[in-house]
Amino acid sequence: MSGDEDCIGQSFLFPPAKETDMSNVKQLAASRREKAGKGAARAIRREGRVPAVVYGSGEAPLSIAIDFKTANRLIYAGHFLTTVFEIDVDGQKVRAIPRDYQLDPLKDQPMHIDFLRLGVGTRIRVEVPVHFTNHEASPGLKRGGALNIVAHTVELSVLAEAIPEYLTADLSGLDINDSVHLANIKLPDGAKAIEDAEATIATISPPSGFNEQDAAPAAAAPAAPAKK
Repeated sequence: MSGDEDCIGQSFLFPPAKETDMSNVKQLAASRREKAGKGAARAIRREGRVPAVVYGSGEAPLSIAIDFKTANRLIYAGHFLTTVFEIDVDGQKVRAIPRDYQLDPLKDQPMHIDFLRLGVGTRIRVEVPVHFTNHEASPGLKRGGALNIVAHTVELSVLAEAIPEYLTADLSGLDINDSVHLANIKLPDGAKAIEDAEATIATISPPSGFNEQDAAPAAAAPAAPAKK
């Protein structure tokens, strides 16, 4: 995180996608900041811009400023922290991905953004959301069970140019008390899960009173006649 911040705001670390290719890299215009520090950051904000820094790949940090309206729109559009940008800094192109941003605690407006510079073949860790499909094909849900989501995201190690937009968990065939584990989810080529393969992603919870209702018919059934 940049040292020129004087704000006490909310910090969002990679929360937080289908697979991203280089044709989906977004263009972003920025200008170089000659001065760093709290006073310089406040001055940038007064001009209607958001201070930011690009770091990583063994190069010196690059202090930049981004148009406030552009930064605000990108952050609230979703998938900001898993989007690769080609940043045009006064004609110099820098490929980077947002790693952190701060919002004003009262106005929820962007106050600072950190970008990680991406070299060729760079692997990064990102948290990717899980989408659940085929609810109608789950016997457990049909019987009144509830989908209990244990993990909304999965942390992956991926190539920066191949960040998945989301992962898919198929609920087909799952009955009450069944679970979806990380091992049940197909990962994109080249992606590696950080968590254990047996990590639970979701379960099908029984409806209230399920055990009692299930046991009642068995208790009421007459005993089978003894064989002679």
